[in-house]
Amino acid sequence: MKISCCWLYAITKYGYPPSIPDTFKVLGEMKALGFEYVELEGVRRDNLLAVYEKRHELKKFCDGEGLKVINFAPVLPSSVSLQRKERKEAWDLFKRAIEIANLFNCYTIQGDSFTPPLKFRGDAPYKEGISYGKHFSVEIDPKFKWQRQWDAMVETFSFFTREAKKAGLKFCFEPRVGELVSNTDAILRMMDAVNDDNFGAVLDTAHLNAQKEILALSVEKLGKRIFFVHAADNDGKVNDHVAAGRGTVDWDGVFQGLKKHKFSGYVAIDVGMVPDIDAQYRESFAFLKKMAA
Repeated sequence: MKISCCWLYAITKYGYPPSIPDTFKVLGEMKALGFEYVELEGVRRDNLLAVYEKRHELKKFCDGEGLKVINFAPVLPSSVSLQRKERKEAWDLFKRAIEIANLFNCYTIQGDSFTPPLKFRGDAPYKEGISYGKHFSVEIDPKFKWQRQWDAMVETFSFFTREAKKAGLKFCFEPRVGELVSNTDAILRMMDAVNDDNFGAVLDTAHLNAQKEILALSVEKLGKRIFFVHAADNDGKVNDHVAAGRGTVDWDGVFQGLKKHKFSGYVAIDVGMVPDIDAQYRESFAFLKKMAA
């Protein structure tokens, strides 16, 4: 098991998404915190293409700092659009993301299922960036058909899985509070639909804890299909992402399960939207090293 730094660190410090100059800056700050392994994101078309344009400079910078980008996450909400034209445009961007991931010799490339296409009264999940602990109220459009939405996701995730496999990458995504696929059993159903061992899960301890999951059981259900772990804590009432060990996450159960299934991948600290961000990353690093031992 290796400990890495999630991109939520960059988002917390520099906004969503960070500018390219801030991307260089925050990578240096991750190194200063003691990380060797990090992840990188490209958010929607403009930011993803900006990262693509600067990919060789970013790789040179990381090499000089002794940093290894182990996961690249193209954030493409249109990939699950009900409009196939929009999905196909996202697929083209995903191919650019694969080029970035291969340049950095990443282990995984990551996707998400994003916010349902519903009419939200007031706040919506991730409306203006990353946010936690909000209450949502929605109106269902009579024309909305869940099966159509599901089929669109299956088509996209099948495409992403195939393209990642051709490039020698694992494809994974994380169930998150407020998104189309939000819990362990939902991603298991998606795994059945995609039907490819190259499609796996990001086990996000904070999101699943806020979903009232029994985390040790989540690990057991997913088993060797856990490709990546996002580690953060909360009280199980809201999906805050605070330092590991500060909340009610059953870390003993999580690590016992990971050991049982011989998980040897990356556990990424996913703390964010907290005022003492650097201190909480150091605290989490020490806690997770102790747990792993």
